[in-house]
Amino acid sequence: MRIANEQELDLVEISPNADPPVCKVMDYKKFLYEQKKREKALKAKATKVTIKEIRFGPNTDDHDYEFKKKHAEKFLKEGAKLKAFVFFKGRSIIFKEQGQILLLRLAQDLEEFGKVEQMPRLEGKRMTMFIAPKK
Repeated sequence: MRIANEQELDLVEISPNADPPVCKVMDYKKFLYEQKKREKALKAKATKVTIKEIRFGPNTDDHDYEFKKKHAEKFLKEGAKLKAFVFFKGRSIIFKEQGQILLLRLAQDLEEFGKVEQMPRLEGKRMTMFIAPKK
């Protein structure tokens, strides 16, 4: 403690369980600042996954399908995950098979750009499917 006071620094206990306890003379505020800086740099390097959504109806015609498929290709090329879903309004829930066929067709068309992460699954009034980009 005397050495730390002479140098106007802090005495920091590194390992309290050791015998005798290990201490270090350092500027504690500077240490905390550098630690935060390191954590922030690691956080910035972490990849951020974006999820783009594409919505279909159970009776989506070919032109609309092709238009949305082109957007899906663009999203996957940019490295974003794709959440494609068919939304069933009112009584259109009777067209569940059509919705599933539509999503499977999309998965097949986008096979070269991404792989299916989750097969089509019905959740309430929407059937969702996730496609992850290929590296």
